[in-house]
Amino acid sequence: MDRIDAHHHVWDLAVRPHAWLDPQEMAPIRRTFTLDDLAGPAAAAGVTRTVLVQVLPDLAETVEFLALAAASDLVAGVVGWVDLTAPDAAGVLTAMPDGLVGVRHGVQSEPDPAWLNRPDVRRGLAAVEAAGLAYDLLTLPHQLPAAIDTVRAMPGLTFVLDHLSKPPIAAGELEPWRSRIIELAALPNVFCKLSGMVTEADWTSWRVADLRPYAEIVLEAFGPERVMFGSDWPVCLLAAEYEQVAQAAEELCAGLSEGERAAVFAGTARRAYRIS
Repeated sequence: MDRIDAHHHVWDLAVRPHAWLDPQEMAPIRRTFTLDDLAGPAAAAGVTRTVLVQVLPDLAETVEFLALAAASDLVAGVVGWVDLTAPDAAGVLTAMPDGLVGVRHGVQSEPDPAWLNRPDVRRGLAAVEAAGLAYDLLTLPHQLPAAIDTVRAMPGLTFVLDHLSKPPIAAGELEPWRSRIIELAALPNVFCKLSGMVTEADWTSWRVADLRPYAEIVLEAFGPERVMFGSDWPVCLLAAEYEQVAQAAEELCAGLSEGERAAVFAGTARRAYRIS
């Protein structure tokens, strides 16, 4: 069966610095990670294709990722970065090489919780829509109200929520994240990645039971046809090996029908990112 990992990264520290890796807690992943490093663990988990997602707000990184995808049978598409606020965002997107399936910006790092509502950002998102691409929402729970406003205001653009919007799994808290997720999921043009949960849980003692309430809320709110598996490798290595993340997703989806599991592990990603 075709299996798609809808969210992973690579980086080469010899090519460009990654300041976000500087804190001591990031030391376990402060090294270069390549597609060759991913190939073995992905194959062991039954993954046949992947979506490579931007790390830095750097157009050159996106161009390099597209070159990697063109040379790899593993990468089915790239979610890259462009400056959404730039007046020429539409032209930049038009000039991109083949293989781009989406765009993402690290909204989680923006100090303005309503950054997505800015007119220049909305203009950039309109360019993403015109280019036939999806937009990945990398938000924190307090930024979900602006995400909801944006998704509602742009019904023709496909949105993909990364990492469940990073709920406070380690603290075991559900609200107000739960209510906002249900409101977001009521909008039909947004999908959600079942990804990034292990690093929002306690890195050393997490169990599948800790993740289950959050996964169940997402699966119920969006439905399996709008939920997709993502490993968030190699960031996940802070808390779990690739195979552990894949196995946790299997357990969380064990109660679904065969068709619903096929959606979560491949079909939803194909539709959201228009992967052939």
